[in-house]
Amino acid sequence: MQIEGLLPAIVQDYYTGRVLMLAYVNQESYDIMMQSGYTCFWSRSRQELWRKGDTSGNVQRIMTLSWDCDRDTLLIQVEQIGAGACHTGSYSCFGNEEPGQFGILDRLWAQILDRRENPREKSYTNYLFDQGLDKICKKIGEEAAETIIAAKNDDGDGLVGEISDLAYHLLVLMSNQGVAPRDIQAELDQRHGVKGNLKEKSEKGGV
Repeated sequence: MQIEGLLPAIVQDYYTGRVLMLAYVNQESYDIMMQSGYTCFWSRSRQELWRKGDTSGNVQRIMTLSWDCDRDTLLIQVEQIGAGACHTGSYSCFGNEEPGQFGILDRLWAQILDRRENPREKSYTNYLFDQGLDKICKKIGEEAAETIIAAKNDDGDGLVGEISDLAYHLLVLMSNQGVAPRDIQAELDQRHGVKGNLKEKSEKGGV
């Protein structure tokens, strides 16, 4: 793909859908991204190449690259590694932007991780971690059974509540066992062929 001058690039979290930042790409930075698989931009203020995360360690591994209909704007979906995308330390440069479709699950996951690192008195999540794997698995079994009962009873409101309880306890189990939501996403992508890769898109002319 030949790039004339500078083109804007929207960087989006592949897993949450949240917009992380806006940057600019020229031919050299684009070529580096295609070769390395990590974001690289052109800094208009410093007038030099800018490999995202070189100094902060907050690199962005590219999952997909795509052009808009006029081929003058690039959408880069990434796995954000490290604290975040913004130079202020925030996850997104758009601090007040609403999270993606499954944003509440992302926030709940972040809270569960925080409870593991920073336990709080009378926290139910910390109670589960303290009790260990057997207790967590028992709760999942109970919530799964209650979900089935609500479904069999055609209890719509009850079913929503039971599924929510089950989802929470599954996230606690995942944290306890070192499994992250993105691991599930990657597995589902692999099974259902959702995600391509940089090389395939380049050969097909999509990048």
